[in-house]
Amino acid sequence: MKILYKSKFLILGMLALSLQSCFVAKDYKRPESVVPQENLYRTDELPQDSLNMAEVSWREMFKDPVLDSYIEKGLQNNLDVRIAIQQILAAEAYVKQGKAGYLPTLGLGTSVNHQILSKNSQFGSFFDGSITQYEATGNLSWEADIWGKIRSNKRAFEASYLQSVAAHQAIKTRLIANIATSYYQLLALDEQKRITETTIETRKKGLETTQALKEAGNLTEVGVKQTEAQVYTAKAILIDIKNEIRLLENSLSILLGEAPQNIQRGVLNDQEITTDLEVGVPMQLLKNRPDLVAAEYNLVNAFELTNVARSNFYPSLSLTANGGFQSLDIDKLFSVNSLFATLIGSLTQPILNGRKIRTQFEVAQSQKEQAALNFEKSLLIAGKEVSDALYNYKASTDKIEVKSMEFQAYSDATVYSEELLKNGYANYLEVLTARENALSSQLDLVNARFNQLKSVVDLYRALGGGWR
Repeated sequence: MKILYKSKFLILGMLALSLQSCFVAKDYKRPESVVPQENLYRTDELPQDSLNMAEVSWREMFKDPVLDSYIEKGLQNNLDVRIAIQQILAAEAYVKQGKAGYLPTLGLGTSVNHQILSKNSQFGSFFDGSITQYEATGNLSWEADIWGKIRSNKRAFEASYLQSVAAHQAIKTRLIANIATSYYQLLALDEQKRITETTIETRKKGLETTQALKEAGNLTEVGVKQTEAQVYTAKAILIDIKNEIRLLENSLSILLGEAPQNIQRGVLNDQEITTDLEVGVPMQLLKNRPDLVAAEYNLVNAFELTNVARSNFYPSLSLTANGGFQSLDIDKLFSVNSLFATLIGSLTQPILNGRKIRTQFEVAQSQKEQAALNFEKSLLIAGKEVSDALYNYKASTDKIEVKSMEFQAYSDATVYSEELLKNGYANYLEVLTARENALSSQLDLVNARFNQLKSVVDLYRALGGGWR
């Protein structure tokens, strides 16, 4: 009865101490400094509402079947994606470890202890100078989660796992955007290559014309050489474009997880993105952008580790049990008389430990603040990227219109100046200038078309699209 009475008091004491966990282990709350404001990004052209293009699947976003096949291949083969999957598996193992933190630890062991004793000692003559003892033991230990330390560790592991999942999604989003951008850039280079090759053929014919004009006495050798130089200028541009194509094909191959190779593709003029440019409201970034999700889980992890560091200031309650068989004769090791058992309950309060606990707590606090600042910084950068993509789209769209009119004007100027030159009414320098300006304007127009497509891809990624 006395044992039962004491046991009740022991259990009540443990329950009372366990209630203290709510006073030590705090619950995470998102800091007010990282709650998105309505003016997080500038949307002068687009109204903010609940619609968001990030919720559209990449399969619906991109209409080119060739591009879709490359994205599919990249998601399967890209090495960064595969590395991220392994990181998820590692984090998942830690989650399992955190869940097992509430369980006791159990260990089994066997040992043979042979000891040579002094003959003049108390037991030396009795045991004939030596003793051999055989043991088969087991030990069981368990720590009570009085201050929520184990719970906080478990939550920290879970946050780290969810962070790795979000990081994997962020890699997928970035990969899709990089593949689409590289693909569109290849199409733009193909178009510039076609324009340059056409220009070279045109200038070769122009060179024949200038040679005929020289023979007729209407043009000097200077004009012929200037026309010839323009042919070489266009050929040099073509060399650069071809080299850029090869380098970009190599880069895209790496994104696809393959060795550098030729990339099959469509044409620039066939590309069309019909998804409406809807940016939604800033609050949606916190669930759509995987990098922001990962940044917040990093903060949760640091917050829970701060709880763990705080709990180290308080006493820990643990129970330890040892038992097994112990015998001087191996043939009697597993008999009833060889059984032994020990049960120990301990309450340990750290007093002086070289300031290690205080240091761990201060470091945990600092790391939590760093994580909060990084989270806030990530949110601001996300708002900037959305704003940049919107303005780039507007600028490239306007530039397409202006460059189209500019190119038409230079084309007309080239035709008029060549006609006037044939009739002796124009300076040949005007013809050369008009030709160079026409080529430059046409190449810029292709760049503007590419930038328009790229800005849509950038906006899709900035809003968190692609990982679904």
